[in-house]
Amino acid sequence: MTTTTPQSGTATPKAPKKLVHLPPRERSQLGKEARARVPRASHAAFEPASTRPDPVSLLERQAESRVPELVPIRYGRMLVSPFTFYRGAALIMASDLATTPVSGLTTQICGDAHLSNFGLFASPERSMMFDVNDFDETLPGPWEWDLKRLAASVVIAGRDQSFSKKDCAVAAKAVGTTYRLEMRRLAESGNLDVWYSHVDIEAVIAGLATQASKQKSKVAAQMASKATSIVAKSRTKDSLQAQEKLTEVVGGRRRIISDPPLIVPLAELSAEQEPDALLESLHQLVRSYRRTLQTDRRHLVEEFELIDVARKVVGVGSVGTRAWILLFQGRDGDDPLFLQAKEAEASVLEEFVGKSTYASHGERVVAGQHLMQAASDIFLGWQRVEGFDGVSRDYYLRQLRDWKGSFEIEGARPEGLAAYATVCAQALARAHARSGDRIAIASYLGNSSTFDTALVEFSETYADQNERDYDVLKKAVADGRVRAKTGL
Repeated sequence: MTTTTPQSGTATPKAPKKLVHLPPRERSQLGKEARARVPRASHAAFEPASTRPDPVSLLERQAESRVPELVPIRYGRMLVSPFTFYRGAALIMASDLATTPVSGLTTQICGDAHLSNFGLFASPERSMMFDVNDFDETLPGPWEWDLKRLAASVVIAGRDQSFSKKDCAVAAKAVGTTYRLEMRRLAESGNLDVWYSHVDIEAVIAGLATQASKQKSKVAAQMASKATSIVAKSRTKDSLQAQEKLTEVVGGRRRIISDPPLIVPLAELSAEQEPDALLESLHQLVRSYRRTLQTDRRHLVEEFELIDVARKVVGVGSVGTRAWILLFQGRDGDDPLFLQAKEAEASVLEEFVGKSTYASHGERVVAGQHLMQAASDIFLGWQRVEGFDGVSRDYYLRQLRDWKGSFEIEGARPEGLAAYATVCAQALARAHARSGDRIAIASYLGNSSTFDTALVEFSETYADQNERDYDVLKKAVADGRVRAKTGL
């Protein structure tokens, strides 16, 4: 284990601190000492603080910096179910987690590790990867917070599907057990082995198929078949497919189709400005972004010409932040590249774990993603942009679609939810092990199921709290306190 002080990519460099390398025995002792201070069973507890903020007030606070006309869409999407509410409630849960026990062992965390923020994507070598795929809130912090957010999302998702309490508990416990066992495996592995470790989705599917064959299990066979279909469908999602779906040819030139309020071309947002002048300003922004890329990837981007831009509403929790899709053309019209530029605001974790050491939140997101993911998008970069309102904002850029796919919770069986939760927990343990002290964390978790059981109790209690918060938002909309736009 090495320790040093992370430096901002734009700040004046400081003399690096001396690295400290502790032997495994001492690192394991750190975990045992943490367990003595904060017993594993204590993680079961969640009691809303007497000073707990009103959940809608926290959402309103976030809305202050967002595009006003898009905020009602965010509320509308959160109203669909307690699970979609949870997806948009990262700040609410961060505020709650700050009141819970922590071991004191930190790592780079996602900050929003619910079930829908894991999925499939292509590696630079064109292999199918499964990993955490959302890093808007990433910061160094308590590893328990990511694990609790994931496990609670499993219970909430199971309730949305009307699964029994037992089925939800089984799936939530699978999160804790898998994370603990995977962290132990990684603790016994060498540094390079940990760094190159990844979730082999093809092996997961093969395991389900083997289980189906040996046990004559129709459920396992169905899960293997569904997973195979998801992987196959994901391989079709690329820039060419995006071009076919999102663009049309107008006057001999390829243009992004207007579909307000979800997709609005830049020319429609800024009709008072000359299109050529707007495009030139965007060329300047792309040049700035290119400088954050690795040299060979910068050269690749330079081979593409920017031809159109539009604002696009994405996700649930991110709705209202500024997100753009940029259409580039390569050698001809059949060689497109779609990038997404997404606004990066301060992480919801900052007020609880401290501010980022990066001057740019776009760089914070990119650095966290590189640190946690087994392989990242070759076009992942950042930039700071002055908007048409004169306000400078941070962005990070990545491909819009590159074999992206996700597990569909709706219509899943209890066994499928548990299996998917297991794969997510495995990916999360690997992501944490890359930057945190995996030996100390594994030592803290130990060999018993004490932590796993505590995690289930926490998840059930927090799922109850999430339902109460969901009802508060519904009442706020009914009373006219906030406006929601549904069906979008």
